[in-house]
Amino acid sequence: MFTIYENFEKNPKMMREVYCDTLIELALENEDIIALDADLMSSSGMKPFFQRFPDRAFNCGVAEANMIGIASGLSAMGKIPFAHSFGCFASRRVCDQIMISAAYAKQNVRIVGSDPGVTAAYNGGTHMPFEDMGVLRSIPGITLIEPADNVILADIIKQLAELKGVYYIRMARKNAVSIYKEGSNFHIGRGNTLIDGTDVTIFASGIMVYEALKAESILQTDNISARVVDMFTWKPVDSELIDNCARITGAFVTAENHNIVGGLGSAVAEAAAKVRPVPIEMVGVKDRFGQVGTEDFLREEYELTTPDIVAAAKRAIERKA
Repeated sequence: MFTIYENFEKNPKMMREVYCDTLIELALENEDIIALDADLMSSSGMKPFFQRFPDRAFNCGVAEANMIGIASGLSAMGKIPFAHSFGCFASRRVCDQIMISAAYAKQNVRIVGSDPGVTAAYNGGTHMPFEDMGVLRSIPGITLIEPADNVILADIIKQLAELKGVYYIRMARKNAVSIYKEGSNFHIGRGNTLIDGTDVTIFASGIMVYEALKAESILQTDNISARVVDMFTWKPVDSELIDNCARITGAFVTAENHNIVGGLGSAVAEAAAKVRPVPIEMVGVKDRFGQVGTEDFLREEYELTTPDIVAAAKRAIERKA
């Protein structure tokens, strides 16, 4: 069960701090918790973990493929590894190792890819993963998750300490807008319906959840009833919820900080096509590379804003008519 705030504000605590603090909490209870990083302990906020558990923390250097191999080997020995790098390096650079050493070998590996999409900002196009979820989505059995705020991130990390399989968590490092109240808990593989509506459903994840909630308020002023869903699990996508939303609203918008090719829009469209096809408008990166800039500039440049979602919702409803 979960509850959301009525007024949304940025949390003063960064998501990377939540990641580190949650792993420390888990490691105090379970000596099998292991942290691996690719020479990014400052960026990932993991220095406190490395200082507290020097025998359970490994800096693998700028050798991400080797890091995934080490994580897979630790898993084979019964350990619970969490491996972090920037999202671009934690996906496309290590795709083969995730496929063979982790997934094919049926290991239990958790991979955290930080700075997704435009949140990479000044790191620029080479470090701006618009494709990470798409690269990994075709790997059999992998689970792909993008938490929207601190509360859901902490809950997911705690769950992953107990679950089996290969998981990729797409995590913004800095301050997120608080969506969920403390005490909320979440079911991996099921979307969260944040607001009910009857005219159109907006499926969003990560930083786009807040944009979707703002879009819903604007659409209300035009007498449009929008349903907002936090689809934080991209794979396995919640097909049952998608079918239910298609039946009730008959039109979809997807909103993602990712390339629309192979991303959340693709996952939702594939699921809908199997059960109840509806008009779908996709708000996301239109098959482009990243670039250097502030996050605000990049959101405008790649059409990842509240007005973009509002316009897409109206187009989807018009197509339904």
